[in-house]
Amino acid sequence: MSPTDQLIETKDERLGELLEFLRFPSVSAQSTHNDDVRRCAEWVKDKLNTIGLKAELHTTAGHPIVFAERHVSDDLPTVLIYGHYDVQPPEPLELWESPPFEPAG
Repeated sequence: MSPTDQLIETKDERLGELLEFLRFPSVSAQSTHNDDVRRCAEWVKDKLNTIGLKAELHTTAGHPIVFAERHVSDDLPTVLIYGHYDVQPPEPLELWESPPFEPAG
């Protein structure tokens, strides 16, 4: 199966996973969301493991970090991807056209 065919065949599954990820209120700046931030980090770790990376959750003095790697060969270059799984506070809520953390199409 070609990569394009696989993308088409798994479109609904991938979209569902994206929407699931977007529903996490992982607001790291608000302590009331500490559990949500951790749940989101666990979700990211699990998804990275699912796609074949070796992913781990590391506790820090603040929020957990997710580290994942896939070593192919010492002869190949290293690629580093850095990203955040936390989000900014959604306030002021009255400016939203739809509820935050509820993706709308």
